[in-house]
Amino acid sequence: MMDWTDAHCRYFMRLLNPNIRLYTEMIVADALIYGKAKHLLRFHSAEHPVVLQLGGNDPKKLKDAAIMGANEGYDEINLNVGCPSNRVQSGSFGACLMAQPHLVADCVGSIMSSVKVPVSVKTRIGIDDFDCYDFLCNFIETVSAAGCDTFIIHARTAILSGLSPKENRSIPPLNYERVYQLKADYEYLRIVINGGINNLTDCQSHLKVLDGIMIGRHAYHHPWFLSEIRGLFSNSQQTTVSREELIESMFPYIESQLRLGVKLKTITRHMLGLFACQPGAKAWRRYLSMHAYKKNAGIEVLQEAVRKIPKAA
Repeated sequence: MMDWTDAHCRYFMRLLNPNIRLYTEMIVADALIYGKAKHLLRFHSAEHPVVLQLGGNDPKKLKDAAIMGANEGYDEINLNVGCPSNRVQSGSFGACLMAQPHLVADCVGSIMSSVKVPVSVKTRIGIDDFDCYDFLCNFIETVSAAGCDTFIIHARTAILSGLSPKENRSIPPLNYERVYQLKADYEYLRIVINGGINNLTDCQSHLKVLDGIMIGRHAYHHPWFLSEIRGLFSNSQQTTVSREELIESMFPYIESQLRLGVKLKTITRHMLGLFACQPGAKAWRRYLSMHAYKKNAGIEVLQEAVRKIPKAA
C-alpha cells in the first residue's frame, strides 16, 4: 500500500470505522534515518490505534526507525516481510527476507529491544519454490523465538521471479487452509489473515478461526466496506452515518489541511471510491477528478460532487 495509506487516507478510514487498526504505508528504514521520509511519520491523533509499517533488512537501522516511530506515538511497529515489488527486492528486503528467517529474527529482536510498543510481522505463506507448510513453520518458529507473537499472513505465495507485484496479488492461489493450520499448530501466537477478503461472509468465517483480518486494496477501492464491517465487533455501539454525513465530517479536517498548504486533490484521491457500486458513483469520481486539482479548490468541490449523487445513494 505504498503511496496509498498516507495520513489523509487513514483519517478518512478512521471516520468510516472507529474499531479498526490502521497501518501506514510501508516506510523504508533508510528513508527515515536519512531524512527523506520523516514527514511520513506524521499522523492525526484521531487515527489511534495506528501502526507504523517498516521495510528494511538491517537490525540497527530498523531499531533506529522503530525508535523514531515509538517517539512519534505509534501504537505498534510492524515489519513487512511480504512485499514482492522489484524495488523492494533490489534493496534485499520485503518478501525475499522469508528465505532468511534468522535475519528477520535479528531485526525483530533489535526492534523489540528498543521500543515498548508491540511488534508484529507481515509476511506471505511462502516464496518461489519454498511453497510448503514446513517452510512457513520454520519461518514462524524462528521469528517468534525472537519475541514476536503477532503475524499478519497474506495467504498467497510470493513469486519473486516472473510475476509483477500486481500479478502477485491475484495469480498465486489463495491458501487460507494453510493459515488456519498455522493457528491450530501455534495457538499461542496471534495470527491475522490477509488476501482476497472482500465480503462480510468471508470476514465472519475467518474470525471464527483466526485472531483478526487485514483488508487492504478492497478497503481502499470500496471504503464504505469499512463501515459495513462495524457489525462484526460486538462492542460497536456507534450509529452508522450516511455517506453524505461522512463527507461533511471530513470538512473540518480538510479545511485545516488546506490552511497548511495541502492541495485538495491529495485528500480527495482517497475518497473516490466512496460511492463504489452505488448510483452516481461515476459522476462523483469524475467531478472530483476534474475539479479537486484546481488552484484554491476547497470543500465546495465536495459539496458540488455530492449534488451529483441521487438522494437514494
